[in-house]
Amino acid sequence: MAALRRKFGEDYQVVNTNRATTFSAPVKKKRQRFVDKNGRCNVQHGNLGGETSRYLSDLFTTLVDLKWRWNLLIFILTYTIAWLVMASMWWVIAYIRGDLNHGQDSSYTPCVANVYNFPSAFLFFIETEATIGYGYRYITEKCPEGIILFLFQSLLGSIVDAFLIGCMFIKMSQPKKRAETLMFSQDAVISQRDGKLCLMFRVGNLRNSHMVSAQIRCKLIKSRQTPEGEFLPLDQCELDVGFGTGADQLFLVSPLTICHEINPKSPFFDLSQRSLMNEQFEIVVILEGIVETTGMTCQARTSYTEDEVLWGHRFLPVMSLEEGFFRVDYSQFHSTFEVPTPPYSVKEQEEKNSLPSTLSTPIPAITESHSARRDRVFSVDCINSSDERGHQGGMGGRLPSKLQRMSSSGKEDLQRKVLLLSSQHSEKACSTGDLPLKLQRLSSSSPVPEAENRLQLKSLKVGFEPMTQSTGDLYQCSLQPTLSPAPVHPHRPLLSGAGRPEDNLPPKLRKMNAER
Repeated sequence: MAALRRKFGEDYQVVNTNRATTFSAPVKKKRQRFVDKNGRCNVQHGNLGGETSRYLSDLFTTLVDLKWRWNLLIFILTYTIAWLVMASMWWVIAYIRGDLNHGQDSSYTPCVANVYNFPSAFLFFIETEATIGYGYRYITEKCPEGIILFLFQSLLGSIVDAFLIGCMFIKMSQPKKRAETLMFSQDAVISQRDGKLCLMFRVGNLRNSHMVSAQIRCKLIKSRQTPEGEFLPLDQCELDVGFGTGADQLFLVSPLTICHEINPKSPFFDLSQRSLMNEQFEIVVILEGIVETTGMTCQARTSYTEDEVLWGHRFLPVMSLEEGFFRVDYSQFHSTFEVPTPPYSVKEQEEKNSLPSTLSTPIPAITESHSARRDRVFSVDCINSSDERGHQGGMGGRLPSKLQRMSSSGKEDLQRKVLLLSSQHSEKACSTGDLPLKLQRLSSSSPVPEAENRLQLKSLKVGFEPMTQSTGDLYQCSLQPTLSPAPVHPHRPLLSGAGRPEDNLPPKLRKMNAER
């Protein structure tokens, strides 16, 4: 079996041909994480070569970074070896001076009293180093080398104590264990907040002591390839969690939901619910702050893989108002529930919203008042009314036949121009029932379909700025020299209402009228 696994790989399985047993699909192998859920980084440094000497140059930090079992072993071995070495030096001095042979001679003055073998020399060193001072073993004044060794022992003992005890103190006071009481949610969620698609996760503090100047950062770990063809394994990209607005500065008294808005600047701009199943990335969350009780900086870390990002979910609320205080229910800290969330990416939604609608056409906004709109709307009735006013209030009540034919032909040409203009720029059409009777007869008797199409419009609305007057107004302006009252001259008296209209005509027109 081991040989088969080495040949075909770890996914090789032996299929039992027994019909009583059922085949189970292989479980998907969990991929390697860059940062574990507890914050430990899965990175090992190898093939350092001659660079290992750098660890000895910073020996104190090296000892602090070691695990506790190695620290205890070094602590015990250091003291044991130092004690044995110093005890051996005291025994060597006694051996050289011959104190070991005069242990029972009361008339002999040794270097160290009552030191006549190695155990007694070891006990003397322990009593001196620990400043116990039993008083049975002591240095005499006839041993200068013992005095020098005693000074060296005191200095060496102080250095060893300061180094090892300081290392153990720093090791015990490290704020790494403070991070154990900082919680992160097991999963991250993607849902809408304030109408925007957001990536969210939750953080909490289990202790009553606060984290001073708490700040949170997020890194996206994802391999990618540049346009030049360079492959970047485990490329790090910053996720904005409110750096510009100050939302990354936390007041971590109660659990908080950290939000990353997915916008065109986000690396998740084109991430959808479908593409999330095929993506491979890891989100590393780093929470930093100062421990209020010790004043030391603490850092807590965790990570979320693509399998731990839930689309269309939201965290359950954990805060409740009790009598006189707020209560946090940490049993619901990791709980989520589903909410309606569009499965499309933000990029797809923006592209969909930017496409113009094919069913609707742009309609210009009408900002004119009602009175201005009435002035801009005209009909063929204006021509008739102006014609009647011209016959009634003009200079002559009855024109010669030649001028009447010229006037009627000009009016008909003007009507055709108006109708042609209305067919080109009209915005609203109506039936011929709204036209004057004269035009209705023309439309009923004319066999030309184009005339019928032109006469089916009653009123028009000019939608362009250069046209500031209606055609009826233009016609009235053209007739204004004829319709306006003649200026009063001193030598020409005004006509009374009882005078004949023919008397007011010029001599040439009166002659033409008489000939007719």
